[in-house]
Amino acid sequence: MADPAAILPAPESSVPGVGVGTWAWGNQFLWGYDPAQDETLAACFRCAVELGLTFFDTADSYGTGRYGGRSESLLGDFVEALPPARRQRLTVATKLAPFPWRLGRRGFEAAFEASRRRLRGHLDRVQLHWSTARYAPWQEGALLEGLADLVAEGRVGSLGVSNLGPRRLRRVHEQLAQRGLRLASLQVQLSLLAPEALADQGVAPVCRELGIELLAYSPLALGLLAQSPGEARAALPPGPRGLLFRRLRPRIQPLLQTMERIARVHDAPMAAVAINWCRAHGALPLVGMRRPDQAEAAAAAATWCLEEEERRDLDRVALRCEARMPANPFQSG
Repeated sequence: MADPAAILPAPESSVPGVGVGTWAWGNQFLWGYDPAQDETLAACFRCAVELGLTFFDTADSYGTGRYGGRSESLLGDFVEALPPARRQRLTVATKLAPFPWRLGRRGFEAAFEASRRRLRGHLDRVQLHWSTARYAPWQEGALLEGLADLVAEGRVGSLGVSNLGPRRLRRVHEQLAQRGLRLASLQVQLSLLAPEALADQGVAPVCRELGIELLAYSPLALGLLAQSPGEARAALPPGPRGLLFRRLRPRIQPLLQTMERIARVHDAPMAAVAINWCRAHGALPLVGMRRPDQAEAAAAAATWCLEEEERRDLDRVALRCEARMPANPFQSG
């Protein structure tokens, strides 16, 4: 991915909005979740909805240890508390993990029902969380057929996938098309520190060709892209994120400086630049948020767009950046 011209912007008329990621809701290992945060999470959710954010993404594997499934449970409770009219405007999507014991066409049946219970019945899209192509390719096809059955039977509205590469994406699209079903979305890691999906041989061109919505997870690179260059010596977050910050932050200063310049022009925070770079490439960024002020910042980012020259500047510096986010080990080709 050496040629900046290989990164193509989205047509202005199709620049997406902003979605909400709930990975941190229940995750102690990476995000330090504590049940005492639940009221703040509820306030964050209400703020996001009030500001017009309508797409919420979760997963049955979000929530670590004894908090397994917590993200879905919290999201389900928050949605249930909304007035019916506002509730109906939302799209709630969850991802089901293809664990080794989930086998066959009905391998997701129990998991789907468990997710639907935790979400209090508010489930609009089901997604395959990752591809098994690299370690158990025989497992994936049957599981996808089972997910397609859920859509065909009217038990869920739409079907998406996550962490698939361009070749696998085409195969899955064709598999569903043969049944007369549409693949609604693909979710991949995408940020200024993980731009691979936008290469001319990446998944973004395939999504545009086939009419598949592209969802960008970790658009802020676990928070690295929300810090200005002047925060290079700021306190590191605890745990594994701190180790990643220590390794990458000194090597991304030119990128942060470019982002800061653009942020000043728009009188916006650094995170808004990272969010809008994803949007400029036709991807719906799934922004992780835990506090109302983060919801406010994400919603504000959706009110403006990068200028073409700004987008090109970010493309160039992203491609030249020495640092990259770790790749998802389950990402298929």
